[in-house]
Amino acid sequence: MSSTLLISATLALALLFVGSDAQLSATFYNSTCPNVTSIVSDVVQQAQESDVRITASLLRLHFHDCFVNGCDGSILLVNSSTIVTEQDALPNINSVRGFDVVDNIKTAVEDSCPGVVSCADILAIAAEISVNLSGGPTWDVLLGRRDSTIANFSGANSDLPAPFDNLTIITLKFSAKGLDTTDLVALSGGHTFGRAQCRNFIGRLYNFSGTGSPDPTLNTTYLATLQQICPENGNLSTLTNLDPITPDTFDNDYYSNLQNEEGLFQSDQELFSTTGASTISIVDSFSSNQTTFFENFASSMINMGNISPLTGTDGEIRSDCKLVNAGLLFTDMK
Repeated sequence: MSSTLLISATLALALLFVGSDAQLSATFYNSTCPNVTSIVSDVVQQAQESDVRITASLLRLHFHDCFVNGCDGSILLVNSSTIVTEQDALPNINSVRGFDVVDNIKTAVEDSCPGVVSCADILAIAAEISVNLSGGPTWDVLLGRRDSTIANFSGANSDLPAPFDNLTIITLKFSAKGLDTTDLVALSGGHTFGRAQCRNFIGRLYNFSGTGSPDPTLNTTYLATLQQICPENGNLSTLTNLDPITPDTFDNDYYSNLQNEEGLFQSDQELFSTTGASTISIVDSFSSNQTTFFENFASSMINMGNISPLTGTDGEIRSDCKLVNAGLLFTDMK
């Protein structure tokens, strides 16, 4: 099967989802920056040549941006006199990465189309390109977001799904963003590539939930492998593959891993191992048919990309993704 899959009718699906936020459009930059997608693609491909992890990292940046105050580029803002960065929140610190690549993309886009393309849209475009470059689907990215002038440190701590969340908690976090169970299972499939630190799953390996024993939903062979990688009292920053089979390829092996009790995070494995959960049949469906997974992932990415975007005259187009534009606060005070 082709590594790319053009998802038909995704624009129509997205417009149904966003309702009043339908100002986003796949053709938003057609006249003002027609080459934006190719510019982003060139930078991401160049980065991938030296860093195979970067595609998974860029997808994750878009996800972590959208779940906090919506898809507004707020995760990119660094500490300043007016900003407490989301990057220092527990789900992000020493975890999210790829900011240098986003800066390189922004520089390239500004050289071609100054003051036109938002950082929030750059994250959305880079996520789609990253998935496709790694063997996954493509979709029509809806554009027209503007950038936030604030960050939400507390929201990053409370709203982002955590790898140790149980199914009830993670379902509530997705529901709070307008995403349903299918979105939850499809977007979790983003863990089909990339790496994770021991700190994010070591609680399953030795003393799960204070029981003094490993998580019983972990395949014992896989458990032994993970214990070798992450020994008790070892280096919590050690990396391991999210998908032990095809760690750098975007495919549906993630769901087969769950069926084999080889989900790395508790939040992953509970999609399949929670008795009576409605997620089980969706995992089975995606595991048996990669096309079905790709179609649903593309649709869910559009849904996620439409969480509370800033449009019209709200927000701004940052000239530097790390910083609010100079003079903005004084303008707002007039």
